[in-house]
Amino acid sequence: MSAVNDTKFSYAVFLLTGIPGKEDVYLWISIPLCLMYVISIVGNLVILFIIKTDPSLHEPMYIFLSMLAITDLGISIATMPTTLGVFLFNSREISLDVCLAQLFFIHSLSYIESSMLLLMAFDRFIAICNPLRYASILTLPRIGKMVIVFLLRGVAIVFPLPFLLKRFQYCQGNVLSRSYCLNQEVMKLACSDIRVNSIYGFFITISTVVLDSLLVLLSYVMILKTVLSIMSHAECVRALSTCVSHLCAVLLFYTPGIGLSIVQRFGNSSSSLLPILMGYIYLLVPPMMNPIVYSLKSKHLRARIMRAFKK
Repeated sequence: MSAVNDTKFSYAVFLLTGIPGKEDVYLWISIPLCLMYVISIVGNLVILFIIKTDPSLHEPMYIFLSMLAITDLGISIATMPTTLGVFLFNSREISLDVCLAQLFFIHSLSYIESSMLLLMAFDRFIAICNPLRYASILTLPRIGKMVIVFLLRGVAIVFPLPFLLKRFQYCQGNVLSRSYCLNQEVMKLACSDIRVNSIYGFFITISTVVLDSLLVLLSYVMILKTVLSIMSHAECVRALSTCVSHLCAVLLFYTPGIGLSIVQRFGNSSSSLLPILMGYIYLLVPPMMNPIVYSLKSKHLRARIMRAFKK
């Protein structure tokens, strides 16, 4: 394969990169990566199996959790082939079409995960602030409609990205700084005017991750206001304890996600390891940790899991 040079091409083959400058230890790095993927896939499959097979868990909170687990599975499956291919087999080449397909799934699933975390915050808000109407508000048909709306939002808002990138010619080199494709990474290699893509990417970030995170924050402000105003100390602790798992999931997702977006958009050094490491944390850690956190913090889910493994 010949590298992309200053000549303009209508078709490109990109080269993925694991961690620049650490090529001699890729095999060692692949060990924890494989372990993270195994934990993520097995953990989320267990969550889905337990929720599906136990009728007592067919409640709004666990339905949203199952959607979060499906999204985490999708993110792991979307990044695993190229990431392990780079670190285990030094398989770096990826065609433009495959790269665009991968970034479509990564971005859409990430925004869907943000939506699921928002729905889970809404669930906690209704359960604590309006418990008497919880069952009448979060009915199964209404939950289904909310999930479908946010699924469509995640897909629709990312759908133009591959087509916006496909129209470019790439002459700024063909080496990506990660082992998977992201919109910002591919866009920077284009030799055309990328202002439309940049503005649209900024709009996507604001209208999904930033908006969702603000609404999650607002929901917890309202929850805190409610528990502090009408509950005793013991009731306050009991109510807030039901939010611990979700708060952990929110911090695991939004902290590296917003940080990565800021660093990618305003960072000066493309060779810095910080955005690369933040990218791996953003895509690998939440899918691995979410099933662990919910299994440890949810008494009912933990009991069902232990019962299933004792059979």
